Amino acid sequence: MPQDPDIDLLPGLRAGAPEALSTLMDRHLNRIHGLAWNMTGDRSQAEDIAQETFLRFWQAAPGWKDAGDATILTWLRRVATRLCIDEKRRMRPVYTDLVPEKADPAPRADLEIVRSETAERVQSAILGLPDRQRAALVLSYYQQLSQKDGAAVMGIKEKAYESLLSRAKATLKLNLLPEKESLRQ
Repeated sequence: MPQDPDIDLLPGLRAGAPEALSTLMDRHLNRIHGLAWNMTGDRSQAEDIAQETFLRFWQAAPGWKDAGDATILTWLRRVATRLCIDEKRRMRPVYTDLVPEKADPAPRADLEIVRSETAERVQSAILGLPDRQRAALVLSYYQQLSQKDGAAVMGIKEKAYESLLSRAKATLKLNLLPEKESLRQ
């Protein structure tokens, strides 16, 4: 296994040096936040999960083992993924009195609306996947992890990861087909 690229920060993290944590966050906060946002679909929730992930590492750093089967980034991704799944299970609907804004009357607004609706449809379909399938899809496509690394983050075998990914893609395809096509099949 290749050496952990963040191993240089470990002495400072173990000693409780804030600058070591700051450097670790500079290196990986965007990745962890992106993973959480893709898993939850909520930027505020993603920020909370990213913050909690780094806090947990900060607390775990004194006992971190140099030689293990996971790099620091793999550990961060694993914790963030689990926090997202836990948060999704706890979620309750949020009701609001806010009225949506009027649509932009600009001539090209229709194209932006179509793009936005498509993005929302895809995001909604991803959020509708079972937790483990969604995690595999996000790790593979949004975090661009190999199957080996994705399986390591999820703590499962590569074949199980491959199966989750395959089922996620099949479910997305079925859910995103236009109604006419899905009726023909």
